[in-house]
Amino acid sequence: MNKKQIIGLVAAVVIFIAVGAVSVFTKSVSEEVLGSGFGNIFGEVSLTGEEVLETPDEDYIAIVEVLGTIQEESEELMYMSEGYLHTTTMEYIDELMEDECNKGILLYVDSPGGTVYESEELYLKLMEYKEVTQNPIWVYMAHYAASGGYMISMSSDKIYANPNTTTGSIGVIMSGYDLSGLYEKLGIRYFSITSGENKDSSQLTESQMEIYQEQVDEYYERFVDIVEDGRNMSEDDVKALADGRTYTAKQALELGLIDEISLYEDMKDEMSEQLDVYEFYLKEMNVLGDDWMSFFFKIKELIPKSEAQILKETANGRMDVVENLQDVLDSLTDTIDDGNGNKSIQLTREQASLLAKASKNGELDEVFEKLGITLKD
Repeated sequence: MNKKQIIGLVAAVVIFIAVGAVSVFTKSVSEEVLGSGFGNIFGEVSLTGEEVLETPDEDYIAIVEVLGTIQEESEELMYMSEGYLHTTTMEYIDELMEDECNKGILLYVDSPGGTVYESEELYLKLMEYKEVTQNPIWVYMAHYAASGGYMISMSSDKIYANPNTTTGSIGVIMSGYDLSGLYEKLGIRYFSITSGENKDSSQLTESQMEIYQEQVDEYYERFVDIVEDGRNMSEDDVKALADGRTYTAKQALELGLIDEISLYEDMKDEMSEQLDVYEFYLKEMNVLGDDWMSFFFKIKELIPKSEAQILKETANGRMDVVENLQDVLDSLTDTIDDGNGNKSIQLTREQASLLAKASKNGELDEVFEKLGITLKD
């Protein structure tokens, strides 16, 4: 063998050994991650791919937390460490209905409310749990249990509230923005081609306001019915309280909207004693741990955005600017003339900053020109 052949053979052996070592190392790390890391993240997983609920083997009370706005569950919410997860919570209650060791639910509510759809859906799911299992539901109200947060509390057999709870807000709201005045100032003309006079509600007429008021009234009557059933009150008594206002815990107790004022641990002790069950179980709702969530979010940021995503984000950003420009543009009529044909306006630091942001890259140059405005540092 010549010198070149010997060198090639040695190189081949070195590469073979290196590849083998890397392969062994990779397998070891993979087994470690899959065996412990992802197992800890997702919990036990069945052969069908569904998560298995790891509840106690003895009698227990399940804690169901409703934290934050009650709304539809999105992909982003699933990977947050805090916030209400609607679909996940509904599935959790379904699992509890099938567990013979579960003897009741402690519904921990810390929510200012949410959408009509998800709030009532959760309320109905909790009522289904009671009918199927014949187990009780007790509610503890933390910072807030208002509007939709109060609605879901109507599923309970007993309601406890923290001394500083804000509750009530029995009512329905539908809101939006009328930007027609702002569009006019910016020289923006809106138009729509519709199949009927009520298809476009971007600029509400009196008749359209009446249509939406009827819908709000229908949702409101349903809310009142739920409170009637939950608190054993008459319709007139509920409506006397259901004008949308919030109540303190003390006021709510005096009006019959709650049963007790208590600290959380004291409430848990009372529930345990009455049910003769002393084990509590709280399911971890977020899919991933904080470290893994941060990791996957960083990976998501590295994925190139499509043109549609970029256009959507740009449009949303500009709309934020447009909506906040209303106050600034309202002040443009108060101009100061220096006597030489030059006009200026007095702006706060925040207003000046907003105008500077709006004029970035010349986005509003045409508008400023129409209004006779020249921005100076």
